[in-house]
Amino acid sequence: MSWDLQSDRPIYTQIIEQMELKISSGVYPLGSKLPSVRDLAGEASVNPNTMQRALAKLEENGLLYTNRTSGRFVTEDVMMIKQVKNRLAQEQVNEFLKKMGELGFEQEDILSIITKLMEAKKK
Repeated sequence: MSWDLQSDRPIYTQIIEQMELKISSGVYPLGSKLPSVRDLAGEASVNPNTMQRALAKLEENGLLYTNRTSGRFVTEDVMMIKQVKNRLAQEQVNEFLKKMGELGFEQEDILSIITKLMEAKKK
């Protein structure tokens, strides 16, 4: 999963969001060791201090932890990952519903579109 950083929002915030996504999607599985700050910063093409700040915030939130001699690791707390995943899903759905409302769709129309798309996807 590549880094998709935009200039219209703070990079630090975007790194946190993308790390949450990478962790909840399994790119970085439970208990896995993260690459070094420098490696992650190079991969994302950002300043190592910015990456360090974002990782420190994720650690503060409990999604990561540091083993002083071995580096940073993803939490092994399944419920924490599930909460992050649910929050990310709710944000996506809220954004979708907002856009659909801006397009003038009513709830019934939205549900109909989703139902049709889900049925087509099963085939």
